[in-house]
Amino acid sequence: MACLLIAAFLASNSAVAAAEKVTLVRADKSERTLELIAGDRTVRTYYFALGANPVGHKQQQGDERTPEGRYLLDWRNPDSIAFRSIHISYPNQADRAAAAARGVDPGGDIMIHGQPNGWGWWSWALQWVDWTDGCIGVTDRDMAEIWDMVQDGTPIEINP
Repeated sequence: MACLLIAAFLASNSAVAAAEKVTLVRADKSERTLELIAGDRTVRTYYFALGANPVGHKQQQGDERTPEGRYLLDWRNPDSIAFRSIHISYPNQADRAAAAARGVDPGGDIMIHGQPNGWGWWSWALQWVDWTDGCIGVTDRDMAEIWDMVQDGTPIEINP
């Protein structure tokens, strides 16, 4: 009986959170936390992994950094090489201009995504290291929840 009550509580809690419109996603690179914000309330917090060179703003293709600043979550890919992915609108015009001034490719395809397909069961270990190429990597379970709660066009703020 207790298990049924706990399951019902968790399901209702998840349904209530899913019904709230997420108005901002905030990522803190130094804390490795991703917050889903509805209005002035944080409704969910997740931990994530970054790329192997996480400090600083993304400068160019292959630098394994995650951009910093304000972008949009502009489209999603249910069939990506990782368990689902939501695209971050990097590079913006300023990023392209800065890369052009340095004579480099700014890169792109920066996503929030789950574990590499077939490796979800390793998330307990993979989340302890920075393993992405500059994306924000979460567990598959967390990605499923983010996927359901965040709509295309939602702003994302990525802080150092």
